[in-house]
Formats: sequence, C-alpha cells, structure tokens
Amino acid sequence: MHWNTLRIIRKQYGYTYQMMADKLGITKSYYWQIENGKRGLSYEQAVQISSIFSKTPDEVFLPDYIVK
Repeated sequence: MHWNTLRIIRKQYGYTYQMMADKLGITKSYYWQIENGKRGLSYEQAVQISSIFSKTPDEVFLPDYIVK
C-alpha cells in the first residue's frame, strides 16, 4: 500500500489529521496510525476514506495499479 498517496491527497484537500478523524468518526490518533501504516484498515474504511476525496479505494491505496 502506498500510504504516502493518502497523505498527499489529504494535504491537497487541505485536511488535517483531526478533520479526517472527525469525518470518519474515529480519533485523531487512530487516523494517524492508518495514514502512517501502523494500523490496518477494513475495506469499508478504505471505501469511506476514498469517498471523502471522491476517489476509488484503488486510486488512493493502490495508485501504481491504475492504468493510465
């Protein structure tokens, strides 16, 4: 997984860790752990995170596999 892509997208949208955590209904610490690869996430969480950015989970978490 390319966690750096998640960080880049979050910053492009101007969202902080806290803003993302609030949107997801989790703690800031929990979100930080997801973004930094310290905690796994479920498919549902990947979909929820991706939908915040109007992207698919593949675009956020597997960008190298997207055919351009």
